[in-house]
Amino acid sequence: MGIDRIVRLLSLLLLLLPSGLREHFSPAPPAIDHRRPEEDDHAGAGEVVLHPIVLVPGVSCSELEARLTDAYRPSTPHCGALKGKGWFGLWANCSDLPAHHYVDCFVEQMRLVYDPAAGDYRNLPGVETRVRNFGSARGFQRNPVLTDWCLEVLRQELERIGYRDGDTMFGAPYDLRHAPPLPGQKSEVFTHYFQQLTRLIEDASENNHGRKAILFGHSYGGMVALEFVRGAPMAWREKHIKHLVLAAPLPDGGFMQPVRLFASGSDLLYIPEMTTPLALTLRPMWRSFESSIANFPTPAVFGGGSTAPLVVTRERNYSAADMEEFLAAAGGAAAAERFRRRRTVAGRGRFRAPMVPTTCINGVGIETPERLVYWDGDFDKEPEEVNGDGDEVINLVSMLAFDEAMRRHPGQNKMYKTIKLRGARHGTIITEDWSLKRVMQEILEANRI
Repeated sequence: MGIDRIVRLLSLLLLLLPSGLREHFSPAPPAIDHRRPEEDDHAGAGEVVLHPIVLVPGVSCSELEARLTDAYRPSTPHCGALKGKGWFGLWANCSDLPAHHYVDCFVEQMRLVYDPAAGDYRNLPGVETRVRNFGSARGFQRNPVLTDWCLEVLRQELERIGYRDGDTMFGAPYDLRHAPPLPGQKSEVFTHYFQQLTRLIEDASENNHGRKAILFGHSYGGMVALEFVRGAPMAWREKHIKHLVLAAPLPDGGFMQPVRLFASGSDLLYIPEMTTPLALTLRPMWRSFESSIANFPTPAVFGGGSTAPLVVTRERNYSAADMEEFLAAAGGAAAAERFRRRRTVAGRGRFRAPMVPTTCINGVGIETPERLVYWDGDFDKEPEEVNGDGDEVINLVSMLAFDEAMRRHPGQNKMYKTIKLRGARHGTIITEDWSLKRVMQEILEANRI
């Protein structure tokens, strides 16, 4: 049998697979087209037409400042050293926390307090916070160890094709501790943030000849961007959003990493030489965040009952339907109530499509934890992991469930494109040259369409 006939036969067999798996096993994309967008009537001779782009970064990339008022009652005297002295960097570069012996103060001042009567999250009394550098694509945190993270490489590539910060390119950092509210939920912080983002996009469009904006989000920022568009009035979306580009967005169906981070302590702060004792010291702070429980695996995607255990101990197993009990067993009883309220709200809502042209880019083919084993029931220790497919962080089953929901939604199907990049990792999908090129290709394509 000739090579051409074999290739044709394989192509026909590929068409028999379900759509999600068909894209998963498809060959690599064609060579990158480096042409710039075409000109339009608003551009002068030789000018490149670029739609304004707004970048929403991952969870650890937004800088927070704090101010301590008279109402603040520090647990130890040295934590009140900056009381009454104006704004200071609270979450800017925490790589030197242990060296400065500020860990206990950092944990205290970063903590959130849940107000059950209001159904919302607040700072500790006397602690005021704000996000730095909203509007600038150059304002994301730069970790001295991971200098290419936080959209830094992507920003440089965008500048190479003509984007300019504050002119056609903008940044929309947010408070990493909070989660975008579900319909019927309250979030004073995200209500304010979405108002800021609305004005930013409107101004960007107005200052660029009325061109619609491209909204780009990576990881948690992809979830934030998606929820923003979902909640915006339909007429506003049609007028102001040209394309939604999501790189490794956190999916509606959840994934397994938040379960491990809640149990054993978060390593999302990227502190060099993060030790288990330090992770456990930071754990109460992390558990107070709404973002820590916003993406737990859901029964709709991960199944329910004892046949689908996600966390395994000698005494009992925990499925996606048992996550409230798991939180309590892991020592997060206070978070269990907050989790139950959020999941109850999520269970009442149907899938909401953004109803704008959307491209979702995920990595696949990387071992990704899909089951955690704490055999002795000691959640202070790192678990044994049983791996499946994904991007090292997000499970493939979650990606495919999101793709399927987008395709099933009337009207969204023809405006949805999903891309699976074999070998692309969650954190580096926008930093490694080969995967970054594909992301850039999609941004250029969004400009042309």
